[in-house]
Amino acid sequence: MYRNLEDCIADLEKNGHLVRIQEEVDPYLEMAAIHMKVHEAGGPALLFENIKGSKFRAVSNLFGTIERSKFIFRNTWEAVQNVMALRNDPIKALKHPFQNIGTGLAAWKALPLKKSGSLPVAHQEINISDLPLIQSWPMDGGAFITLPQVYSEDLDKPGIMNSNLGMYRVQLSGNEYEMNKEIGLHYQIHRGIGVHQDKANKQGVPLKVSCFIGGPPAHTLSAVMPLPEGMSEMTFAGLLSGRRFRYSYIDGFCISNDADFVITGEIHQGETKPEGPFGDHLGYYSLTHPFPVMKVHKVYAKPNAIWPFTVVGRPPQEDTVFGELIHELTGDAIKQEIPGVKEVHAVDAAGVHPLLFAIASERYTPYQQVKQPAEMLTIANRILGTGQLSLAKYLFITAEENQPLDTHHEVDFLTYIMERIDLRRDIHFYTNTTIDTLDYSGTGLNSGSKVVIAAYGDKKRELCRDVPDGWKELRGYENARLVMPGIVAIQGPKFANYAEAQQEMQRLSDAIQEKGPISTCPMIIMCDDSSFMSETINNFLWATFTRSNPSHDIYGVNSYYENKHWACDNLIIDARIKPHQAPPLIPDPTIEKNIERLFVKGASLGGVKMG
Repeated sequence: MYRNLEDCIADLEKNGHLVRIQEEVDPYLEMAAIHMKVHEAGGPALLFENIKGSKFRAVSNLFGTIERSKFIFRNTWEAVQNVMALRNDPIKALKHPFQNIGTGLAAWKALPLKKSGSLPVAHQEINISDLPLIQSWPMDGGAFITLPQVYSEDLDKPGIMNSNLGMYRVQLSGNEYEMNKEIGLHYQIHRGIGVHQDKANKQGVPLKVSCFIGGPPAHTLSAVMPLPEGMSEMTFAGLLSGRRFRYSYIDGFCISNDADFVITGEIHQGETKPEGPFGDHLGYYSLTHPFPVMKVHKVYAKPNAIWPFTVVGRPPQEDTVFGELIHELTGDAIKQEIPGVKEVHAVDAAGVHPLLFAIASERYTPYQQVKQPAEMLTIANRILGTGQLSLAKYLFITAEENQPLDTHHEVDFLTYIMERIDLRRDIHFYTNTTIDTLDYSGTGLNSGSKVVIAAYGDKKRELCRDVPDGWKELRGYENARLVMPGIVAIQGPKFANYAEAQQEMQRLSDAIQEKGPISTCPMIIMCDDSSFMSETINNFLWATFTRSNPSHDIYGVNSYYENKHWACDNLIIDARIKPHQAPPLIPDPTIEKNIERLFVKGASLGGVKMG
């Protein structure tokens, strides 16, 4: 078990999982570029020992691979899984009480521990400007904390057991923030901290907030865990680290005794400032919007403090591993919450929230002797009404029949759906609803649509394994490419507006009808670059589902309505970049060239084994 971040770093280095970078590096773009290059190659954790403009060290890529993450938690992993299983299935504990004594003791030992006396993290008071001010992308609004643990308490039920620990991004510099006096917090009102702020507003008092940075790695993971009702993040932090969460209070602010840095401050009612842009997990910039300002009270740093960071960008990135860890730890929680669900996969390559794949049961027997989606449509509604799953735009759902399915095998799963989809029956829209705040494909902030594509029953078609001859030369469209069986990408003119897009899609539909609709290719993707779209399955998943709003960007060959249900012969998704969408993340070529100095022979990363 690790008492602090330094212990973890020493352990990783001893076991060949970490490399020290001794050359001076610039926190403006360089550190992020180095991290991304090493992460993409499956390389080690990185300890930056010489950061321009700061006396502190920084570490990244701690959770860069699932193997390294499990190595970090190897002594507590099984105990945590057992506790989570009991939270999901408490009857199990009642049926096997003696079997589960150890699990109960593990949870009891994880209770937070209040300490008095001198605190390591309060060893020195510093300024925000003393920190490694890391900016990841050229258009970012400034420097951000990318692995914060943001702590707040419920004013009606004060104390650590009713507190909230969340990972909300924190802007340290840029925009209108007054350096060393103000920072920006990006969160939505329905989050735990938002509920606390609402209560503080109603009582007419500022909300006290503490931002912990560093400490045992378990504390970082705890800030992103979707925990069962009644389980405190602080208890989970103790459970996962194998050591009780130690805390104290200074000036009325909660302090994590084992953190490397703590920033304390207050949020006052109605005080906001522009936050962003920020390179986000969808692979685009989230744009500038007003968010709460935190008035900085004090900033603390322990002796030899280390600043942990990651880079957020087009997936897969380090936060992908967070998702895998959460999935393994929470186990069958989704099955407990939604009866009939066998599996739900938020597709990381598509930015997680835009795209869900699900396997459900199909036990309803319709009066007509036709296999068709029935129970799974009920389950689809439950999925889209559950927690963060409600942010999804696209849900592809089916049920197993005579062959096992795995939603993590994306091509196989989509092939199964494409072979069975009835395009006149199986497409169900939800219009004028909510989507992810960070998704700019919709009609406004948080506003967009959803579609459920539910396919079940006997195989209806053999899928095309090449672009149909008739589609290779369509008037006004070019470079038709096969993405995967049954799905073809076609390059069209640059998107101008939706009025023109409707005309363009009608022309495409007419051109395809002239050649004769081809049922073996049920899905067509209209795009800006069909070579890019078809190059990898990840390119297809990312570009298609992050750049389209179902209600506005789904069209069809020979489409029509029957009793208000939309139907077509071939489905068309317009995945061209729209003028209102956020710009994609593009690395700075000068920075990419500059960091090559670290990878040459004799440099810190010159002999590092990647992958």
